[in-house]
Amino acid sequence: MNFIKYAFTLFILILSISNGMAQDCNLVIRGKVIHLENNEPIESAYIWINEVERGEITDQDGNFVIRNLCPGSYTIKIQFLGHKEILDTISLNTNSFNKTYRMEEESLDLVGVEIHGHRDAVQTTTALTALYGDELLAARGENLGESLKRIAGVTTFSTGNTISKPVIHGMHSNRIMILNNGIRLEGQQWGAEHAPEIDPFLADEITVVKGAETVRYGPEAMGGVILVNPAPLATKKSRKTELNLLGGTNSRMGNISVTHSGGSGKINGLGYRVQASAKRAGNVKSPDYYQDNTGMSELNFSGALGYSSSKLGIETYYSFFNTSIGILRDAHTGNLSDLEQIIQNGRPFTNADFTYEINNPKQVVSHHLAKVKSHYHLSENWKLNAQYGFQLNLREEYDRRRGDLNDRPSLDLKLYTNTFDLFVDHTHRNEFSGTWGVNLIQQANSNVPGTGVTPLIPNYDMVNVGFYLMEKYSKGPLELEAGLRYDLRNVQTARFIQNELQEADLDYQNFSAFIGGLFQINPRLSFSSNLGSAWRPPNVNELFSQGLHHGAAAVEIGDSELNSEKSFKWVNELEYDHNNLHLEVTGYANQINNYIYLNPTGETVVSLRGTFNVYEYLQANAFFYGFDFAGSYEFTEKISAYAKGSIIRAKNTDENNYFPFIPSDRMDWGFAYDFDSGNGKTNKVTLSNILVAQQTREPDFDIAPAPPGYALFNLAYQKQLQVHSNKLNLGIQVQNIFNTSYKEYMNRFRYFTDDMGRNILLKINYQF
Repeated sequence: MNFIKYAFTLFILILSISNGMAQDCNLVIRGKVIHLENNEPIESAYIWINEVERGEITDQDGNFVIRNLCPGSYTIKIQFLGHKEILDTISLNTNSFNKTYRMEEESLDLVGVEIHGHRDAVQTTTALTALYGDELLAARGENLGESLKRIAGVTTFSTGNTISKPVIHGMHSNRIMILNNGIRLEGQQWGAEHAPEIDPFLADEITVVKGAETVRYGPEAMGGVILVNPAPLATKKSRKTELNLLGGTNSRMGNISVTHSGGSGKINGLGYRVQASAKRAGNVKSPDYYQDNTGMSELNFSGALGYSSSKLGIETYYSFFNTSIGILRDAHTGNLSDLEQIIQNGRPFTNADFTYEINNPKQVVSHHLAKVKSHYHLSENWKLNAQYGFQLNLREEYDRRRGDLNDRPSLDLKLYTNTFDLFVDHTHRNEFSGTWGVNLIQQANSNVPGTGVTPLIPNYDMVNVGFYLMEKYSKGPLELEAGLRYDLRNVQTARFIQNELQEADLDYQNFSAFIGGLFQINPRLSFSSNLGSAWRPPNVNELFSQGLHHGAAAVEIGDSELNSEKSFKWVNELEYDHNNLHLEVTGYANQINNYIYLNPTGETVVSLRGTFNVYEYLQANAFFYGFDFAGSYEFTEKISAYAKGSIIRAKNTDENNYFPFIPSDRMDWGFAYDFDSGNGKTNKVTLSNILVAQQTREPDFDIAPAPPGYALFNLAYQKQLQVHSNKLNLGIQVQNIFNTSYKEYMNRFRYFTDDMGRNILLKINYQF
């Protein structure tokens, strides 16, 4: 026994010595390289260690790892075009080394090189996904909601086939904030059929942030944020023009967009951009019939002018969005019997023909947005930012009425919004950075008189002031951030009902906070987690709606006693990227107290204008949870596959039942074949399949049961050609190849009609 004991002790001793010797040269240097100005990761920065003559390149998150180093002193050299070189001497003993490096820009005068240093980065540790490059190019011609369905976890809440709103993890409308070039989009977004007043053609990148972002952006960001960002303005002499031409067989849609940008050769740092688009479509065709009065038209414009230097930057921006949208005529039934029959029939009784004509019921919407933004570098580490935005939203909704009244809108709203943001960013060569700021929102909504109808919502004035601070710690593969915000909101309303003035003066206030982290476990695997509290005061329509909402073809009843929504959302994301495989999995849980929802009552109202379903705003505690996944795999240089999908559950914990209009389970998967892999030019065909399950978790009452699940097949081909020094991108897409009849549960007009049938799209993009 003693021999065994001594032998075992000797074995452990030898093993320990061996391990110690083996570990002498098993040390690791981990690092992260980011911009000093805005903490944005720097991809493809070059890392060199002279002592061992080894180098690495940073990945898309700015991370690098150098392994198998022995104890000793090392000099790290970091280089990236347009930035000052970093030399850092470190000492490795028995522990590995982590550090974040912040690179400072320097002026370069190189022909054909532009250095853009003043575009704000998306600073968050919560889950986010972006559309850009070829994927954004493939989405051209679609509205914002349809474009974002390409991102796992994002669906749409639609009214027919021409109006859609993005849904993130079951949240939409006033729970999702949309930023147009940094300005929070403020329209009448409370309506189910009030689509975002934004032209996706102005975007160079569209980013979706899936966490609760109220600390960063304010109460309306409790469900997530969508950032629509144009390309940065040029700072050197240049000229670039981009032309998009699109055509679609279904609704015989035509779409054109032109963008021209450039920089001054006389004033260094001065750049400009102008963009315009027009779109026209006629009646949408379901597989077996046309949908009457479902045409639309759009005319949009935007322009920007900016100046940027090493100390100062200023930018002015203006955009105009204008659209006319027909509302399905069969959604406005004549009497109760007609309503019951069309729901039972499942399709319109009208045998419509194709036409571009848009008649009542319809909506006409115009949106003006103007902004002035400036920043000034107080020092190497501190930057002061100021931004002012003005918006005017004009919404007219027309119903079918008699005589001269047919030319008058039944709902005529004018919304003025002023926003002001003042904040400072601080970044340092150590691990800490942050933002402190205040933002002010002033809003005035008025019902334009002369409609002859009692307004659906009252006139109101709203003022919201918010104070916030956020701090971030970054060291090597680890990022930690936390934030705190306080908001105070006052809403004053007034309207006449039966010649009696009704007024209200309401105050809301709340704190919100978050804490999050991101850890690069190794060069292939990263994990992020974000826990945030959020809140949202009830909107005016939820409080005071009282009557027919013409665009939605429904009567809506508000509740003036509603309380603010308050939530805690926990989002976790795991991302793996190695060789030919890429995977992303996002899981979340969201506890919402006083969740406000629009519930069908089962009642109808019969008036001179028809018979309409009645909905009321209710409030209950809710628990949302689910996960999104997205992955791709390259079998060979030419053949690849992808899959993405989402599962969401939303429970009314007070009544132990379900909420209406929650997306059902879905998956999008497909295969791609690249004809010219490896040469940097797109030339591939993609066959995809969308699977959507039936929504079996319905509320206790709905006007009609949820439609069956469905499967759609789509085909797409993209090819890039070089025309002298210019790029020509050609594309053809066949949506719903087999002309399948189906109904989407998240379409409010599913009671009256099928969704769109087969659609063939031709796309031309020319960059010169």
